[in-house]
Amino acid sequence: MKLISWNVNGLRAVAGKGFADIFTELDADFFCIQETKLQPGQIDLGFPGYESYWDYAEKKGYSGTAIYTRHTPLAVSYGIGVEEHDREGRAVTLEMPDFYLVCVYVPNSQDGLRRLDYRMQWEDAFRAYVSGLAEKKGVVICGDMNVAHEEIDLKNPATNHFNAGFSDEERAKFSELLAAGFHDTWREAHPQEQKYSWWSYRMAARERNVGWRIDYFLVSDSLAGRVAGTDIHNEVYGSDHCPVELVLE
Repeated sequence: MKLISWNVNGLRAVAGKGFADIFTELDADFFCIQETKLQPGQIDLGFPGYESYWDYAEKKGYSGTAIYTRHTPLAVSYGIGVEEHDREGRAVTLEMPDFYLVCVYVPNSQDGLRRLDYRMQWEDAFRAYVSGLAEKKGVVICGDMNVAHEEIDLKNPATNHFNAGFSDEERAKFSELLAAGFHDTWREAHPQEQKYSWWSYRMAARERNVGWRIDYFLVSDSLAGRVAGTDIHNEVYGSDHCPVELVLE
């Protein structure tokens, strides 16, 4: 079973850059998208054999998550069950027979860490949400989690220490999530490899591979033994992020 996750940074924009061909070529059972930047009815983008589920932000042109799936879920839910956190279209959860799939777009702490306090509240609420799911069955979490966990996860850790995505506070919350019973699948499979999933549009960062790994597949303890493969598709363009992949047995 193959799962793909991609922050497309605007689905309408990437639809004009070969998204349909990329979608078909990656040939996933589940294709999870973050930062759709859509409102209902703004795009008609279906694929044969797939159903799709969408969580929209109240604010136009902002955030948004979606999942395309070949497998009809038992149930679908949107958000993380906390009203103040569920206005920005940041999470879609599919309940499958043997696991939950959570597609998430974690809030950015923004320049000057001006949204860090909110981010910390969101992190605690999200951890409680997925931990509750994990008490019932296995959980797969995927998406743009807006944090490079360790120094190996970005090109220039020293100069980014106090910036959004690499602050001590954000990294500590990610550590708490892992300690709650989740596994960073790509890092566990590639403990020493530096490979990135996001590059700034500035200063030819992607051409120079000055990037960050902030897109993840996490699995709960009960699914760790089913991980059969992971990948970061940095050959795929169209967004400032690239798709990441998980294969489960």
